[in-house]
Amino acid sequence: MACIHEILSKLKLEGNQSSSSHPTCGTVRPSTNFDAEKDAAALETAIKTKGVDELTIINILTNRSNDQRQDIAFAYQRRTKKDLPSALKGALSGHLETLLLGLMKTPPQYDASELKGAMKGLGTDEDTLIEIICSRDNQELQAIQAAYRELYKTELEKDIVSDTSGDFRKLMVALAKGKRQGESSVVDYEKIDQDARVSRCMAVHVSFMT
Repeated sequence: MACIHEILSKLKLEGNQSSSSHPTCGTVRPSTNFDAEKDAAALETAIKTKGVDELTIINILTNRSNDQRQDIAFAYQRRTKKDLPSALKGALSGHLETLLLGLMKTPPQYDASELKGAMKGLGTDEDTLIEIICSRDNQELQAIQAAYRELYKTELEKDIVSDTSGDFRKLMVALAKGKRQGESSVVDYEKIDQDARVSRCMAVHVSFMT
């Protein structure tokens, strides 16, 4: 199990980012001269084509921003009365299907699905839980909770409690609530290290007692 110090080292230590700030990384930019109706029509043709025109589907969906893909999905449903992700799932397979269906999700939906997958079946993918829960700000975590609730009809916190244990469970539940204090940019590294040392000592003590 990942130790507390390792988990804390992955946290955003500079407080919440302003929602109005512009991202400085990422390679997908909004397409210029974007036309959701035109893209939806092209996707409909590509999906209906015998053998499926995968190249057209890839070129459209990988060259649009997430917001634009949501607009395309809305236009596609209005045009065909069908859900675009469902249409893609029926037309594609393998890794390409997984990739494009992932692209059609909003960021909160994608994070929610990754968290669900990390807790599905035997064992827990702790690295995925840490990566998502410890690197999202309060607003993002609250959006993930809402998406998780909508997709799986249960609470994220409930699944974390069911699938984890000990100090790791306590930390993940506390962070997943999306109530992390982010007003101050001052980081007390000494306090973090002290807490980590206490946690390790507690773990050693428990191991000797059992």
